[in-house]
Amino acid sequence: MQLLLAAAGAFIIVEMLFSSSFLAIVGAGEQPSLSPRRLCLFNTATGSPIRELNFLTSILAVRVNKKRLAVILQEKTYIYDTGTLEILETIDTVPNLKGLCAFSHDLDGCFLALPASNSKGSVLVYNVTELQTHCEIDAHRSPLAAIALSSSGKYIATASEQGTIIRVHLVSDATKSYSFRRGSYQSTIFSLSFGPSTELPDILLATSSSGSVHTFFLGLALNQRIRKSNFLGAMIPNSLSDALDPTHHHILHHAVPAGVKSFAYISHLISSHQFVKYDLLFNSNAVVRKTDRVTDTSTSETMALRSTISIITSSGYFVDYSCCVNRKNECTWMLERELNLLSPISEQTSR
Repeated sequence: MQLLLAAAGAFIIVEMLFSSSFLAIVGAGEQPSLSPRRLCLFNTATGSPIRELNFLTSILAVRVNKKRLAVILQEKTYIYDTGTLEILETIDTVPNLKGLCAFSHDLDGCFLALPASNSKGSVLVYNVTELQTHCEIDAHRSPLAAIALSSSGKYIATASEQGTIIRVHLVSDATKSYSFRRGSYQSTIFSLSFGPSTELPDILLATSSSGSVHTFFLGLALNQRIRKSNFLGAMIPNSLSDALDPTHHHILHHAVPAGVKSFAYISHLISSHQFVKYDLLFNSNAVVRKTDRVTDTSTSETMALRSTISIITSSGYFVDYSCCVNRKNECTWMLERELNLLSPISEQTSR
């Protein structure tokens, strides 16, 4: 880490392999040594470089787990073996100017998702373990703005440039499971992120240019889906019913200033029966993964779920909100802390 602090210039990509000492860095191009076409792999424990990988065009995204390293360029994606750094596959892609991608870290369901079209919201899901295309999903009519894979690789969530509907598909058979309406007016979706789902409802977070944070509870929506017991329910298909039903959609308005790019993730989850603590590593893609469980005797019987939602913004702010949902599906939010990551820590602790 001292090596990084001593380096002059800026970085546009910093990706860590879980909580290990393996770090992947791409420079912002202010100096030749910080070229955006060069991927530098470091061992932060020793402060020494492991290897450098050079490419013909700028690196737009990097994803890594214990088996695979994916490097996303504008029209190509390279797959490497993480242990040997041997190149395994080169994937030709449609022009991907934003470097959109999603990666599942589970080694049993390790998928990489990339845009499959520039005219509509199609997703290519690639199995990076078996090095073959798994499926292609037509999720939206307009081009994609955000993609996310759950850590297990079970679900893939997508949002288009329209930003009104967020859809969730099962990766295994490419079938649509949920359609959630974010809002009625167009908004840019900055990020999608799945929460950990071990014995708890699957939760999907979304941030948008409106400055709001949206939470969607997948498991609860499935269990309490609109019954086709009345005339209207029988006439409306499930996919449309889900999009129109706000029951399991909670919004925190003005979480960050409107227009400021942000990313949200779940750092803690507590259910009424179980306390689950996640030791996190925040990276540009997801939440990570060490789980400890103990019995929770202090949780109120009226509370169904409590989570801590952390948000980081491009302006340098880091904020934590607690989100509590009771058994009546009523949601309350509370700001827990706010830090300016661009200010020296000493200045903030002295306040």
